[in-house]
Amino acid sequence: MPFLLSLLMLALATAVSPAAKAADKAPAVVVTLKPLHGLAAAVMQGTGVPHLLIPGAVSPHTYTMKPSDARRLAAAAVVFRVGPNLETFLERPLKALASKARLVDLINTPGLRLHAYRDLGHGEAHGHDHGHKHEHKDAPAGKHPGTDPHIWLDPVNASRMAERMAAALAAADPPRAARYRQNAAQLQSRLSQLDRDLGAALKPLAGRPYVVFHDAYQYLEAPYGLAPAGVIALSPDKQPGAQHIRRIRHTIADMGARCIFAEPQFPARLIDTIAADSPARTAVLDPLGSAAEPGPGAYEAIMRTIAATLTGCLGDK
Repeated sequence: MPFLLSLLMLALATAVSPAAKAADKAPAVVVTLKPLHGLAAAVMQGTGVPHLLIPGAVSPHTYTMKPSDARRLAAAAVVFRVGPNLETFLERPLKALASKARLVDLINTPGLRLHAYRDLGHGEAHGHDHGHKHEHKDAPAGKHPGTDPHIWLDPVNASRMAERMAAALAAADPPRAARYRQNAAQLQSRLSQLDRDLGAALKPLAGRPYVVFHDAYQYLEAPYGLAPAGVIALSPDKQPGAQHIRRIRHTIADMGARCIFAEPQFPARLIDTIAADSPARTAVLDPLGSAAEPGPGAYEAIMRTIAATLTGCLGDK
């Protein structure tokens, strides 16, 4: 009998109720873009793995959700995105599938270095919203009207967003709050080093003219003194007209642009047309990190790859 009683007591001691099992798991987290996913994965390291919604090779301007995405959203406790001005396709699915999830619009993170949309069309009339809405539905009216949403391309912003992610995760999952904050602090230390490394690599390129596919890089350009001479697509979901292509070709010639940068999320044929008969080099900038392996190191890998592409094309050879 003592032996049977011991077995019973052991069974009771090791039995875990469904509620305890649920509490033992980190909350289900969905992140829209790979750079943001890299930050979230680093903050969650050792607790769980967030789900990446949009593959790096697909533009958030044109993404179409799959049934598996809908299932992930329906199960999510926390959703991280830039904001309604970028991932416009998410508005209805969030209301229908994830109304109870903790939605974190990272563009509203306190202390971000924000930039308004700028005009690189040299006076040409164009859709300045790049296909985005200007009002943030979760923010007070006018809080960030007309704000460029490519906020992750500034490592200082990334550091502040990591802190915001840790706070949101801690609120959703108090048992692991200390781990999230510790991970965020370690990530912030690496991001500070990344900022220094990018400055050392990119600041010597200041003043060297180049042309980008669409105006997505001012968060990277502003801290390190870079400035593009022009932009090919005035809106990423519209093809530029013949007049604008002629203007860009003249700009490349007149300013002696060293490089013309394509993006893997958009067709490259325009780059070939514009680069024809030009001495400018061509290369591919990838703000979403289509080739980067998702995970805790993805953000840093994406930013270092962008910097290497810029130095490789704009640097002296």
